[in-house]
Amino acid sequence: MGKIVAIAFAALLIAIGGVWTFQGLGYLKGSSMTGQTLWATIGPIIAAFGVALIFVAIRGPKKR
Repeated sequence: MGKIVAIAFAALLIAIGGVWTFQGLGYLKGSSMTGQTLWATIGPIIAAFGVALIFVAIRGPKKR
């Protein structure tokens, strides 16, 4: 069950990171975040954490 939750949370991070990136770049209008370079920087970082979390969740713990 933990693996499914981690993958779902990672997908949410990727989606939020993508939205923040596109808002920061000015592609998604209608927010105070639109056109702000801060969000164009934070977005990809959040999305990268999501991608890393997916890899960790799929791989699982190392066996000794």
